[in-house]
Amino acid sequence: MSGGAGEGPPLDLLVVGAGPTGIAIGAEARRRGLDALLVEAGALTAAIQAYPTDLTFFTTRDRLEIADVPFAVPEAKPTRRQALVYYRSVVERHRIPLALHEEVVRIVPPAEPGGPFVVDSVHRGTPRRRRARAVAVATGYFFNPCRLGVPGEDLPWVSPRYLDPYRHAGEHVVVVGAGNTAAEAALDLWRNGVRVTIVHRGSEVRRSVKYWVKPDLENRIAEGSIAARWDTAVVGFAEAGEERRVELRPAGEPGAPAAGLVCDAAPYESLSCDAVYVFIGYEPDVRLQVEAGVEVDPETLVPAHDPETCETNVPGLYVAGTLQAGKATDRIFIDNSREHAPKLVTHLLQELGRLERS
Repeated sequence: MSGGAGEGPPLDLLVVGAGPTGIAIGAEARRRGLDALLVEAGALTAAIQAYPTDLTFFTTRDRLEIADVPFAVPEAKPTRRQALVYYRSVVERHRIPLALHEEVVRIVPPAEPGGPFVVDSVHRGTPRRRRARAVAVATGYFFNPCRLGVPGEDLPWVSPRYLDPYRHAGEHVVVVGAGNTAAEAALDLWRNGVRVTIVHRGSEVRRSVKYWVKPDLENRIAEGSIAARWDTAVVGFAEAGEERRVELRPAGEPGAPAAGLVCDAAPYESLSCDAVYVFIGYEPDVRLQVEAGVEVDPETLVPAHDPETCETNVPGLYVAGTLQAGKATDRIFIDNSREHAPKLVTHLLQELGRLERS
């Protein structure tokens, strides 16, 4: 087992999540002499691995750097592959201990002041328990996409993840949503020989779409290259023999056709397609925080925390990265959450020193 498991001495810091923010915290902790461990439910930088294969970051390489490790690539804006190599190199440079493919299922605060947290996890079916003097949660939101909540959403040809357009050449793909992810996927698909239809509850492309992407998509729609169904809601996905269909209705129209039925009667439309991508946003999973006693706003999902230290209302329990923004997932990215690591570790060092002096 990794450090802090079983009955051995507690870790100074256990970090839940091994994305860029978790790696930054782990590196800062190691640099400053703390015994730290990153526990990750999937692979290292799993979220970046799930980005589109040919993605290029909007953020420049210098804004993605962490732990004083240069992001040494010739391009101003790195690719997904370069980012994967870079963040792995940070882990190797600082020798950050990892526990990968291990899901944290419970964080139990200290039973008495100054005592350790108990962190329960599961590694490939085997329960594990670790103790730590402090815990930082940096799990992000990428693996908790918002759902439509309609029949057929779990069919294998309906997905919230887009990797590349090549598997869909010559096909008809429906993209649900009109934000950044939907816009970029729709354009990428169209440029690679895919017939694309966008379905959106609103009346236009979202204003928050990147300023150079938005007019590109609007022009493709205006010229008829990409079809759009505005003010339209998805009420289900259905299969009729070999045919796959998306069932639609006007966004303001109450009711829905019976689950699994194909209905072309007004005001409903049944749209034939080969695949569907649903991009309607993400929400952080706050269960671990709430069960550990963190006060989380039920509307915004913003956890109670001090922005100067990243500590929550539970002493010794920190939140970092995009989790701090709750549902406002467009507010915090890698480039503006890098400061969380030094703030968090500085505060933890002060608290550990105070406990040792008391």
